[in-house]
Amino acid sequence: MEWINGIVRAGYGVASGSGADRRYPAGTIRMQQPFFLERGIDLSPYFPGTLNIDVAPKAPVPRRPIFDGLLRWYADIEERFLLSETEIEASGKRYAGLWYYPHPQTKPAHVQADTVVELLMPWIPNLHAGDAVRVGLAQGVPEKVAKLVHKFRE
Repeated sequence: MEWINGIVRAGYGVASGSGADRRYPAGTIRMQQPFFLERGIDLSPYFPGTLNIDVAPKAPVPRRPIFDGLLRWYADIEERFLLSETEIEASGKRYAGLWYYPHPQTKPAHVQADTVVELLMPWIPNLHAGDAVRVGLAQGVPEKVAKLVHKFRE
């Protein structure tokens, strides 16, 4: 893992359903869970919302995804998602989770800054916007190379 320093940032509240956007009152993560599960990805160990970490000046892209695919999860919304294993270190403890990356080219709204990584984590008590954390991101081959290797193996 490559460890990067970051700051917890408040999100839009769409993923958890706590924001002002009432189109997804249960939150987008809860709505997407069954579609990920159909493809073998169980999101139930994680809080149904994203933890947003600003790692500026870095603007990382996911590497070594465990999932890379399109999901039609609501009406006519079809998004490409990449999920990669990740860890976060907060208050001296480490937590394992997933880097949740809705691809910007298919995300219909609420796009994050390039420097913000969205994480699916178990609930982390006493973690708040403005807190400093360290994020462990998977190292390895870039996404484009990984896709070429995957296609070659098919």
